[in-house]
Amino acid sequence: MTEPTNHIYPVFDRLLSRTDKEQLLHQRGLMVWLTGLSGSGKSTLAIALERELHRRGILCRVLDGDNIRSGINNNLGFSAEDRKENIRRIAEVGKLFVNTGIVTLAAFISPTREMRAMAAHIIGEADFLEVYVSTPLATCEQRDVKGLYAKARKGDISHFTGISAPFEAPLHPALSLDTSVLDIEQSVGRLLELVIPKITLTK
Repeated sequence: MTEPTNHIYPVFDRLLSRTDKEQLLHQRGLMVWLTGLSGSGKSTLAIALERELHRRGILCRVLDGDNIRSGINNNLGFSAEDRKENIRRIAEVGKLFVNTGIVTLAAFISPTREMRAMAAHIIGEADFLEVYVSTPLATCEQRDVKGLYAKARKGDISHFTGISAPFEAPLHPALSLDTSVLDIEQSVGRLLELVIPKITLTK
């Protein structure tokens, strides 16, 4: 027998607020969305930034293909529809983290402006920093230890971003980082200059 619906009450007005969580953590929630080609250095930068923020007492969470595609999105492929759904789910999960006061670092190719605009809309423009890891294609191919670019060029992998599928560079990113020119320390330094003021609670 089904429960009558009049016994179901919304809980949102009884949950602790985002402000409560941020005051507990002494930090503001924020999404740092790193976009760029495969091999551009997105995950490497996210991990390095997480370590530096952790060292400063900031609670962070990295979201990337390894912990998303193997779990919450393991039923998705790489069609245009699945790629969009992949980003939508990531944004919804990211919003939960941000609203809990956690600095969230997302490292995904997210190749189209439409996808990234959708993510920003879900999370909230005020909480969303788009960072373009603008490393040139040639450098990304040189770094490709898995040989994915070579397979894509031979036609063994279809719809591979940068080769057989387009990448739309951000028009107005909060920050651009070319890791063929900047080393990890320099890149993380620039990220910190961008992020720290955004996550610092004002008294």
